[in-house]
Amino acid sequence: MKIRADEMTSVIKEQLAQYGTSVTVEETGTILQVGDGIARISGLANCLAGEMLEFSNGAFGLALNLEEESVGAVVMGEYQSLREGDTVKRTGRVLEVPVGQELLGRVVDPLGRPMDGKGPINATTTRKVESPAPGLADRKSVHEPLQTGLKAIDAMIPVGRGQRELVIGDRKTGKTAICTDTIINQKGKGVICVYVAIGQKESTVAGIVKQLEAKGAMDYTIIVSASASTPAPLQFIAPYAGCAMAEYFMYRTWENDDKGIPVQKDGHFVEQAIADGGRGMATFIAYDDLSKQAASYREMSLLLRRPPGREAYPGDVFYLHSRLLERSAKLSDPLGGGSLTAFPVIETQEGEVSAYIPTNVISITDGQIYLQPDLFNAGQRPAVDVGISVSRVGGAAQIKGMKKVAGTLRLDLAAFRELEAFAQLGTELDPATQRQLDRGLRMVELLKQNQAVPMEVADQVLMIKGAAEGMLDTIGKEDVAAFEKGFLEKIKDEYSELVEEINTKKILGKEGEEKFKEAIKRFTAIFNEKAE
Repeated sequence: MKIRADEMTSVIKEQLAQYGTSVTVEETGTILQVGDGIARISGLANCLAGEMLEFSNGAFGLALNLEEESVGAVVMGEYQSLREGDTVKRTGRVLEVPVGQELLGRVVDPLGRPMDGKGPINATTTRKVESPAPGLADRKSVHEPLQTGLKAIDAMIPVGRGQRELVIGDRKTGKTAICTDTIINQKGKGVICVYVAIGQKESTVAGIVKQLEAKGAMDYTIIVSASASTPAPLQFIAPYAGCAMAEYFMYRTWENDDKGIPVQKDGHFVEQAIADGGRGMATFIAYDDLSKQAASYREMSLLLRRPPGREAYPGDVFYLHSRLLERSAKLSDPLGGGSLTAFPVIETQEGEVSAYIPTNVISITDGQIYLQPDLFNAGQRPAVDVGISVSRVGGAAQIKGMKKVAGTLRLDLAAFRELEAFAQLGTELDPATQRQLDRGLRMVELLKQNQAVPMEVADQVLMIKGAAEGMLDTIGKEDVAAFEKGFLEKIKDEYSELVEEINTKKILGKEGEEKFKEAIKRFTAIFNEKAE
């Protein structure tokens, strides 16, 4: 077959027209030293602080120490196959994680990779792990309640949307239970939840996932797991990754479907979406726990040869937690009014709240829920110590009805504790003091609550109001739980308008008060008759 010269010319011209010159420039370095998850690298002269690095085995690293001759990086993954002389590439990006609705209902590692065996996560959006906190002008005061569903907390230590409330206590005092109960209580309320497990056993995390699935709470929840067997760099980065996943929802605008699960309103950024009538989402995040994150940061810092300070922590350990918790906020209306509420968890040793990390986090947060081992062992669940637990937002985070009935509850319980200690001396009490002591005992019983059974705020208001007005005075202490269950069932069956009034008007009116007193009188008589 003969090919004519003009045909050859046209083919060559066509190929030249389609030829594109693209040059890819990659900056690479060489590992000088590697071990214990730390790599020292030479040749990365233009490396950024916090930049992602790619190692030859596919693992990612995070550049933390920028020194004159080398870069100190932590390896976020398998490091034992890395050797001196291996090549390391710059990515040109600071650390990012996938974010978006695709992560809801999933269990992921701190880099956003799935851990639940449910297939890949097809998230199209990423967000920087380290993002600046909203400025003062971008915030508004915390004024909406975030109900935990726990009577002892919602009544006496109220939490508002955008608040940072520390959960602190010894090991095995119910800290995780408070976080999971709060997540379960957000069902149908349009709040996105993120639970970050740091340094926990994988079996514990699996148990939490199972509990949330059983309660239908995984539909609006993301679990970020950096278990005890995970390398220190991943435990260090986990809270920031979880925060980035939650921030995505806070800064975007959404509408809820009929099940209360958020559906994206549009693909715009906040400014445009607000103009279209959208609102920012309310989000909740639990960091369980930051004591272990601080320990992993200490481990990394010492291996990177950073100078140790108090309790061998590096000097910037306060900044470690402050830059994380400052990202929680109630955004201003021009930014959509979204919120991020944080429950950082701190584990104390023998109740030592004056240790370094506990005092750091106490000074950063807007209050603390302190759990007392003695109360826990005595059967008081949740084991909240009302004396030193506090919410610096206070009544601003309560509905009117709760603020009215719970106003003196803390003082009443504090007075009861003193009376109880006095009564133990065997002193004979006058009738008025005995009545106060008996009422206090019943109120303490009323505040007890089983795990994973959060209570709606209207039910809490009715029970606390009734107890304060003497509803339980004729009921045996051991019968309080049975009375509460029966009374709330009767209210919902025969006086449902009272619950509706609290839910809509946030407080009972004059007519509602009369009906409530009538309900108390009727049910108390029936209950006492059955008891006899």
